[in-house]
Amino acid sequence: MNAVSEPNVSDLFASLPATDVEAQHRLHERLVSAAETEGVLDIAYRTIDTPVGVLLLAATGQGLVRVAYAIEDHDKVLETLAAKVSPRILRAPAKLDRVARQVEEYFAGTRRLFDVPLDLRLATGFRLGVLAHLSEIAYGHTESYTEVATAAGSPRAVRAVGSACATNPLPVVVPCHRVVRSDGSFGGYVGGADAKHTLLTLEAAAA
Repeated sequence: MNAVSEPNVSDLFASLPATDVEAQHRLHERLVSAAETEGVLDIAYRTIDTPVGVLLLAATGQGLVRVAYAIEDHDKVLETLAAKVSPRILRAPAKLDRVARQVEEYFAGTRRLFDVPLDLRLATGFRLGVLAHLSEIAYGHTESYTEVATAAGSPRAVRAVGSACATNPLPVVVPCHRVVRSDGSFGGYVGGADAKHTLLTLEAAAA
């Protein structure tokens, strides 16, 4: 979804043979550069292959704003970002190199904390408080929904914690996968049960 376009470059894209990948790449980089120069690039995004499938990474000038599983439908995620944040979206992989590298290090078992700026505008109120606490749950550890509710200041808001985790805009980076049921069972997860199992198994093995 390239919501930003630069007419001359777009015309050149249309005239290129589909097999001329290198030329298309160069022109796309010109498009990204032109969008930045003109101040019309508000959201950059890219995808990355991981052990839990292809993840979409999106960032604003403030920081990482969205991480999405394929199960969430990346096109719909981008449409939502266009509606809620800005329609000026462009695929710009280099802008997310730092995030992509840290995600790769995490899955390789060599990174336990993410060190990237976050844009949490998609979470508000109690949900924002829950997300703030999630980052405090140590690598290789878990907390129950009840424990998270208590830490977030509303011990009875267990269902609200579940909702906050289910709508976490930054899964993996903000570790909602570390929240489990009181009986130790995994509970739900935005990326699906298999993804949650993979993440918790990875962390347990590397802890």
